[in-house]
Amino acid sequence: MSFEKKILELKLELPDAKAPAGNYVATKIVGKFLYISGQISVSADGELIKGKIGNDLTTEQGYEAAKRCGLSIIAQAKIACNDDLSKIKSCIKLTGYVNSTEDFTEQPKVINGASDLIASIFGDAGMHTRAAVSANSLPLGVSVEVDAIFELN
Repeated sequence: MSFEKKILELKLELPDAKAPAGNYVATKIVGKFLYISGQISVSADGELIKGKIGNDLTTEQGYEAAKRCGLSIIAQAKIACNDDLSKIKSCIKLTGYVNSTEDFTEQPKVINGASDLIASIFGDAGMHTRAAVSANSLPLGVSVEVDAIFELN
């Protein structure tokens, strides 16, 4: 099954890929690797998902915020691949940043939102290495940011 068909089967809607907010590019292809800049947590209605996990938001809400980051990653990948996700061979790595309280320790459970999404779309090709990092603050006060590296065919 194609990755596009899998997105339809899962009834997922990709958000519009956002332009960078600074002096960098959203995606960059180097050789057979596609690098995707950090995607921040934005709800389906375009609102920033803000707050500190462990205080303002629960682990489950953080999971959903990370899932939204994953959808944005796929949207950026699709544009970088000229609307052809079949150009993706595999997901190599995700790095997830969680705006969390000092005593919060469930960063991996939060970033599973992005990991589970990538794996559900890409199957075995979606299995990746990962880091889940706590942050005292993230841009614009968002709860989660995730970047990615993909291998291209």
